[in-house]
Amino acid sequence: MNNADLIIATLKANGVSRGFGIPSGNVLPLMEAMRRGGVEFILTAHEGSAGFAADVTGRMTGTPGFCIATLGPGATNLATGVGGAFLDRSPVIAITCNLNTDQLGRRIQMWIDHHALFKPITKATLKLEQGCVAQTLTQAIAIALSEPKGPVHLDLPEDVALAATNEQVAAPAQPAKLAAAADAALARAGELIAAAERPIAVLGATAMRLADPSSLRTMIERHNLPFATTTMAKGMIDEDHPLALGCIERACRQVQRRFLHSADLIVGLGYDTVEVEYEAWIGNRPLLQIDIEPVDVAPSVNLIHQVTGDFDSSLARLCAMPAATNRWSSAMLAEHRRTFQTALRPAGKMFTAYAAIDAVRRALPREGLLAFDVGAHTHQIASQWSAHAPKTFHITNGWSSMGFGLPGAIAAKLARPEAPVVCLLGDGCFQMTCGEVATAKRLGITLPIVVLDDRWLALIKVKQIRRQLPLYGTELQAETYREPPAHYFGVPALAANSADALGSSVTSALAANGPTVIEAVVDSDHYLDTVYD
Repeated sequence: MNNADLIIATLKANGVSRGFGIPSGNVLPLMEAMRRGGVEFILTAHEGSAGFAADVTGRMTGTPGFCIATLGPGATNLATGVGGAFLDRSPVIAITCNLNTDQLGRRIQMWIDHHALFKPITKATLKLEQGCVAQTLTQAIAIALSEPKGPVHLDLPEDVALAATNEQVAAPAQPAKLAAAADAALARAGELIAAAERPIAVLGATAMRLADPSSLRTMIERHNLPFATTTMAKGMIDEDHPLALGCIERACRQVQRRFLHSADLIVGLGYDTVEVEYEAWIGNRPLLQIDIEPVDVAPSVNLIHQVTGDFDSSLARLCAMPAATNRWSSAMLAEHRRTFQTALRPAGKMFTAYAAIDAVRRALPREGLLAFDVGAHTHQIASQWSAHAPKTFHITNGWSSMGFGLPGAIAAKLARPEAPVVCLLGDGCFQMTCGEVATAKRLGITLPIVVLDDRWLALIKVKQIRRQLPLYGTELQAETYREPPAHYFGVPALAANSADALGSSVTSALAANGPTVIEAVVDSDHYLDTVYD
């Protein structure tokens, strides 16, 4: 076999079953190896989408997502999705297919230094060279899967891809294991939780990668800890749980801040500050941090103790400690949840964005999957949506790039084809990635794609208003709305401009034999009160 065949065989031996990308002549050897080797190549409309799809694949499957691009502009496009995997900590193998080895570094069409490009946004960037391809790739997979997980970039010259090889497929990669936290550090954490009268836990993105997510709920229940979540940790514990407080630092964040400030101890459980730094909201409340890495905090944060080490191990040992008690009552927590959810839904005369989000949530089965995009609607969804199970709520919050929602939804559906999946995105994001509707059609997947159409880049509009700036450069459509076209790329498009119509359309789309675009024209004026309070 040649080295391209060896790469695909090695990836397949490590659980990789598909890769996302866009071909060029330099990519063809790897694509042909995928065809022969039984690893599906999925053509996306943009390389950035390929990176986002690989990110979500890595999150959901626990094996590395795989994405491919050509040199130069293909690589720079891919970098957007790879950067998402880096800051959101998803395992990904990203391969750029390059010129022949003797051409690298010359002033030749499309060539740039891929290693310089990817170095700041990957855990490692490595060369694939004749004679050590299997070793390098296995090393890359181990790095990607080691905590904190993330993307590894590999550069593949075309002559290396085509060269014959006698190398053998290596044994599956073995990621490095984190050391357990020190007993004394955990004992002190237990003492602090036991001594607190009003502790509140805040679950963060590291919790998404637990080997045993149930240990999180066990620990929370054992010590009767009310818990809030960051955006990416939603669903790690069912948000219908009586101890649940909702998402922080999104819509109606001041409501959440006031309640958090009533605590006498904040317990960060897998809290990754890449989502939101502690100093944004914690005030002078004392912080106990339990995570895989030392916490990154400003000097203003009252960090009283931290536990650093394998997160599964730390949770298991906290679960084994004597149960703690505190002064929280179920009535107090229930009243806060009512107050928070009411604030998210101010009175409106027209079909509001929050009403549209509620309609989609009602139509999607309880443990269905949502992938959504970045903008004002992200804040509203994060606070308003109820997530009931791990890995059912997908967004980029560390990288926070527009364009994530639609390729993320496609990857989620491919990873769990039996599960109902909905994509929910704003009109600005849809304009950016509407070509991926054709990707969903080629794949034949059932996917309602709900577009919240409010005619603006709404989050930036709200910020302009709050800063007393004129509205400029943020209007997406000035003319009066018309009905959507009959189809996008052969995918049926529907209008649904009421809660009942939207719910009915999503229900029908979940029973269809392919994707459906559903356009909901909404009034988003309430974002001024909810999203940027």
